[in-house]
Amino acid sequence: MLRLLTFALCTFCSATFAANIAENSLDAGKVSAQSKPITLLGNGVEVSQQAPDFKVVNDSFSPITLADYKGQAVLISVVPSLDTGVCSIQTKHFNEKVAEQFPNIVMLTISTDLPFAQKRFCKAENIDKVTTLSDSVWRDFGQNYGLIIKDMGLLTRAVFVLNSEHKIVYKQLVDDLSKEPNYEPVISAMKAL
Repeated sequence: MLRLLTFALCTFCSATFAANIAENSLDAGKVSAQSKPITLLGNGVEVSQQAPDFKVVNDSFSPITLADYKGQAVLISVVPSLDTGVCSIQTKHFNEKVAEQFPNIVMLTISTDLPFAQKRFCKAENIDKVTTLSDSVWRDFGQNYGLIIKDMGLLTRAVFVLNSEHKIVYKQLVDDLSKEPNYEPVISAMKAL
């Protein structure tokens, strides 16, 4: 019951908050769910631009920003919710098959799941090489990267690779919310760092 109440409150707050964010015109029409276009909110980003900073929270509700990873290359895997099959597969793939190949690249998974749900997921699935971060408090990451799904309050599925100066060297918006990312170009981008 508490979980349902928390989810309902977060959904209401997300919808209210998202009502004040402009549409992402840069990525308009690029993402769908069940063959229906999804409207994304926030400021879209492009390859070769400086990655916007963001403020999210870790599993202890402590604030984390991109600046905390200064001088380090970063992979950002974005998922709508870790409690769904495809998001779980995506996160486990980066943890089990990619992180080991690139020990010098920080691996982050960002969703709007609450931190305690992320912590529970990581423990249950043995996620130990990818850091999960929550955009549930300020929606700062979603807004700064143009990834908030209108009327849902969730983030769309995406992957970004940032070099050590935090320039965006790779961006993938997954065109269908129910599909996994194409991992090969992500790995190629990381190899090129």
